[in-house]
Amino acid sequence: MVGRWACAASADRVRGVFTHERRSSAVFSLNVPVSGRVRRLANELYPELVSFDRIRDRHTLVLKRFGEDLFEHPHRESTHHVATLKREVRPIAETTAPFSIRLTHIDTFDVPTDGSAPVVYLAVESEGLWELHYRLTDAFGAVPRLEADEYTPHVTLARDGDQSVADRLCDREIEPIEWTVSRLGIYDARFRESAGEIPLGG
Repeated sequence: MVGRWACAASADRVRGVFTHERRSSAVFSLNVPVSGRVRRLANELYPELVSFDRIRDRHTLVLKRFGEDLFEHPHRESTHHVATLKREVRPIAETTAPFSIRLTHIDTFDVPTDGSAPVVYLAVESEGLWELHYRLTDAFGAVPRLEADEYTPHVTLARDGDQSVADRLCDREIEPIEWTVSRLGIYDARFRESAGEIPLGG
């Protein structure tokens, strides 16, 4: 499948060494917490992913990215930015009911928006996720080539490997994983760490 890579920041295992990459100009992202079963599935798939140069260690599902333009004083301390982000997003979150997410199959981005290919990922199905994403892009704008109509919700497993291995992984059937989302996580790309949470309401 030809697709787009939509991760704001990554923690990949590169030949046994953990590295971090910035893949967009986003300062913060809103992420959907993933089920622990995703990590267990990734561990099961590891023998087939080991040939890839970059294997994702931190499994994330990016919902929306935010650049410095959201903040009146972009160079202030991180706690100020987190407070601003919470204040701006809270009215949308409070009027969003918890929703379900379902990971259904393995797929690839053969031509990613940025970086090396192929990218192997877990495909995501969720009407609630799409509705919330569009509410956020309507309110804060969309990152070109990554969001709104070009958004591809997914959980990355690995990237930069042999295409035949990626194709074989896509042919593998997996047991669908489903869970309910009741909160959003804030990720600080500058410090590569979680910076807070925003509960959903509804």
